[in-house]
Amino acid sequence: MPEQVVRQRSRGFICVNAHPAGCAANVERQIAYVRERMRPDPGSRVRNALVLGSSAGYGLASGIVTAWGLGHRTLGLFLERPPKGRRTATAGYYNSVALHKAAERDGLWVRSINADAYSDEAKDRVAQLASASMGKFDLVIYSLASPKRVNPRTGVAHSSSLRSIGSKYTGKTIDLARSRVTTATVKPATEDEIANTVAVMGGEDWRWWIERLLADGLLAEGARTLAYTYYGPRVTWPVYRDGTIGAAKGHLKETADALDQLLRNSVGGGAWLSVNKAVVTQASTAIPIVPLYVSLLFRVMKEQGIHEGCIEQIVRLVKDHLVSHTGPSVDADRLIRLDDLEMREDVQNAVADLWPRVNTETLASLSDYDGFKREFSSLFGFDVEGVDYDLPVETEILLDPQ
Repeated sequence: MPEQVVRQRSRGFICVNAHPAGCAANVERQIAYVRERMRPDPGSRVRNALVLGSSAGYGLASGIVTAWGLGHRTLGLFLERPPKGRRTATAGYYNSVALHKAAERDGLWVRSINADAYSDEAKDRVAQLASASMGKFDLVIYSLASPKRVNPRTGVAHSSSLRSIGSKYTGKTIDLARSRVTTATVKPATEDEIANTVAVMGGEDWRWWIERLLADGLLAEGARTLAYTYYGPRVTWPVYRDGTIGAAKGHLKETADALDQLLRNSVGGGAWLSVNKAVVTQASTAIPIVPLYVSLLFRVMKEQGIHEGCIEQIVRLVKDHLVSHTGPSVDADRLIRLDDLEMREDVQNAVADLWPRVNTETLASLSDYDGFKREFSSLFGFDVEGVDYDLPVETEILLDPQ
């Protein structure tokens, strides 16, 4: 197919296309960051990592760190739309293409499977590839994010809901389509909405993955598994920690504790939740309050020189926790707290001081909303430094099938 000039197209505040060169630049930047700060131990045995949800955000960063930072053979699983004609692929697809090309260049073993991670078919394909080409997994990262999930055992399709629990909540937020500070009201959830959100975002599928790998003999001695979550400050709790999402996060925590016991008894391993810092994701932009909070948080943390994105977080996670001989450092609830810098008292006090003063007129001066918008655009390969968006690019790029 001929090359084409790709301009960012949006529907409301949602970007509906992606730029392959911008996505590739993002991947290369993360690889460069890891190579500057980590070096695989040439004397250690080759280990295997499985990253579930590996095409963007924390999952993409995890795959980069396990491959370039630890030297692990890394298998990623994701569900992304390939390109078709003049229609671009999703950003996650282009991220994965760039990851494969970089791994081949650098002599690393990186493979991907494009399939619905919730399905039995995906579990079969992972098991088959691991048995044929890898061996047992030493590390399993669970970083799936989807608004829907079809339970393969019942055939029931579940959809998550962004709702409060008990009573409705009204709070300050940003209308991203108009760049205005406004208010949003979140309705209280029904019992069915709570249950469906837990079915999508809770720990059931994570548990099924670990049980399947264990049953197939594909978890190495001492195997560790990790899932990512976010708690945030009290200002976000009504629609986050205390809402339907929070109910799912509670289930995820219960799953982590159950899997930890299972792995300790079976392979001498363990399971943890990592509570990560707030970052810009496709999902977070849809949650009322969060875009405004993140815009204020970014300003405060950048001014203090402690701002981190996904790759900075995962490098710190691996270096400070996962490769530690004593195991991860955890809090009283057995949680890895990568949000420790975000939740520092001075940071939260600074955000709280800005919160009542921010409105449409002061949004640009009191927050890092411009930075928020740039990071959101960069998720899709746009507004990335060093990329000439006037140049035509090849969009119909094939991802090597596995």
